[in-house]
Amino acid sequence: MGALIGVVILVIVIVVILVSCIKIVPQANAFVMERLGAYQGTWEVGLHFKMPLIDRVAKRVLLKEQVVDFAPQPVITKDNVTMRIDTVVFFQITDPKLFAYGVENPIMAIENLTATTLRNIIGDLELDETLTSRETINTKMRASLDIATDPWGIKVNRVELKNIIPPQAIQDAMEKQMKAERERREAILRAEGEKKSTILVAEGKKESAILDAEAEKQAAILRAEAKKEATIKEAEGQAEAIMKIQQANADGLRFLKESQPDQAVLQLKSLEAFAKAADGKATKIIIPSEIQGIAGLAKSVVEVASDKNE
Repeated sequence: MGALIGVVILVIVIVVILVSCIKIVPQANAFVMERLGAYQGTWEVGLHFKMPLIDRVAKRVLLKEQVVDFAPQPVITKDNVTMRIDTVVFFQITDPKLFAYGVENPIMAIENLTATTLRNIIGDLELDETLTSRETINTKMRASLDIATDPWGIKVNRVELKNIIPPQAIQDAMEKQMKAERERREAILRAEGEKKSTILVAEGKKESAILDAEAEKQAAILRAEAKKEATIKEAEGQAEAIMKIQQANADGLRFLKESQPDQAVLQLKSLEAFAKAADGKATKIIIPSEIQGIAGLAKSVVEVASDKNE
């Protein structure tokens, strides 16, 4: 009975040992294997068997890209300004063997290497350059860290400056500078707005004056044309009146001619013409000898002229 129990126990132990020798490597992982303390190989993804008692898994390595956020590091710029910068490093293990045997504590090594590299780069830059050259600093740090970590089986894919924290006095000065800059921009915008407003008002006044002058010009042209038309009509009326008078005279002469007046009538018409010629402006009228025979009519004409002068 005791022997049977011993056999069962032995079988159970053997099964347990065999099961423990079966290893499954998950995706994005690698196992560094040792045999009797020496590197034996690297297991990739899949099912693997190890020799019992003499083989062991020395290190389980994660092959995914990893992110490490380091605490802020004090650095000094070229113009002697002390600031604190914290960095974020994105890295990936490319060689599990070098990662397992290359350095004792890879994360601590990367952190210290990041701090020293950052101090070297920032030491060549002034404060303003540091604040405006993040991309340049990131590129330089990634290149330096990638070269330094290559013997450890680590590839640095990216380095980012998470925060740049200058001294409080510098922050206050920067805030004042930003405030002054905003006030300057506000003043410029306000001045430009007032300038545009003044220009628009002046252009409006100019256009209004031009329109007023144009309207006055049109009104003057219309008045001149109206005056011209009135003058033309008045001249036409006077010409028409003169024509009518001349026509009347011509008709009178034609009537006299047709009536064949005697000498006495002609002499009487001559006296009427002399009376009209005097029109109260002459004190004497010289009567032609041809009509002196009509004494009574001449006397009447002379008296009429004398009454008008009085």
